[in-house]
Amino acid sequence: MAEGEGSGALTPGEEEEESGISMVEVLEEEQERELDAAAVLGASDDTSCTYDQGNMKRQALYACMTCCPADSELLAGVCLACSYHCHEDHELVELYTKRHFRCDCGNSKFSQNPCKLLKDKLPENPENHYNHNFRGSYCTCQRPYPDPEDTVEDEMIQCCVCEDWYHGRHQGGKTPPDSEFAEMICSQCLTKHDFLAHYLGLTVVKSEDSKASVDVETGAEKSTKKDTSETVKSEENEPKSEKEAAKEEEKADDNANVKKCESAECKLKTLTKQELPDGAAFFTMNWRKQLCTCEECKAKYKSEGVIFLLDEEDTVSFYEESGKNHQRSHSAPVQRELEALSSLDRVVRTEMVHEYNTLSSSLREYLRKFAENKKVVRDEDIREFFSQLTANKKQRPGSSVQLFCK
Repeated sequence: MAEGEGSGALTPGEEEEESGISMVEVLEEEQERELDAAAVLGASDDTSCTYDQGNMKRQALYACMTCCPADSELLAGVCLACSYHCHEDHELVELYTKRHFRCDCGNSKFSQNPCKLLKDKLPENPENHYNHNFRGSYCTCQRPYPDPEDTVEDEMIQCCVCEDWYHGRHQGGKTPPDSEFAEMICSQCLTKHDFLAHYLGLTVVKSEDSKASVDVETGAEKSTKKDTSETVKSEENEPKSEKEAAKEEEKADDNANVKKCESAECKLKTLTKQELPDGAAFFTMNWRKQLCTCEECKAKYKSEGVIFLLDEEDTVSFYEESGKNHQRSHSAPVQRELEALSSLDRVVRTEMVHEYNTLSSSLREYLRKFAENKKVVRDEDIREFFSQLTANKKQRPGSSVQLFCK
């Protein structure tokens, strides 16, 4: 039943306003943007340096090119709060998130720029790991991001092992849709950590030469042949070529390596080591839960520096979800905001939508220069923006309400 004219009620099915967008959509769009931003920051604190928390599992990090130029030997990362308060006028490179990292701001690498938030710090953080991302370069092509000289549209994806970022075209070029995979492991890490070849059955794009896959529920090998017994009999009656003999010899070597693991529970005894893909491997959700956790395998993970693969809280998805949950717990739900707006008449709601669109487009244009110049947006910059907006604002003819942005 349609509501009477003049009613201030606001319902999800209400007809769109003059601007072509309803207030429901405005609020939901704003909430979605806030959640996306929170996911990137992962519940990071923007007021306190994280140094006292030690080497955090994950946090938002930045590299300061002003304090530690790319052509120097200094590699360092600073936390979100220090990027705001200690490096506000500096050239910063956003590193997104790195694991097991402690904020470097104000230590011996920043001799000319002490930390304003926390004075007492050790000269260095020996457990921190650095790569060329801290110099502002990424991928095997060693290029910056965004790259002003690169005209090819190509998404960059972070390897969950080495945490470098790669162009899809430099990792085999066969990148599946984001919704189909959870984590990517680059070709370099696949080669370095050979045990991963036993788990390629958990990838989205499987090797064409793969003879078996891994059961996601049990971690055990499951055959892809329709009738194993008939196939085995057929193979026994056929003469073996030199290529097949070489493959069998290689398989025997692999089995010998597996036997080094004496545990009866080791999954590697039931998994076939598959041929590595030409590029990166894209793993499905929860693939880490299928990794063998016998003592020998855990010792191998530790010796190769990848024991973090067994930690469920190490994943970027956990980091992002933590940020979203933090945002949800500190913001009013859309329904509550809709209830507050329900008391307003239609004209006021229409004016608010127009003002929102004006504010959104103006702010986006204002912030573009900061992105282009790789500058951090400070509190003063936001205040300046709203001062200019208020000074330039003129009341539209026919408007029944005075409009101000606060």
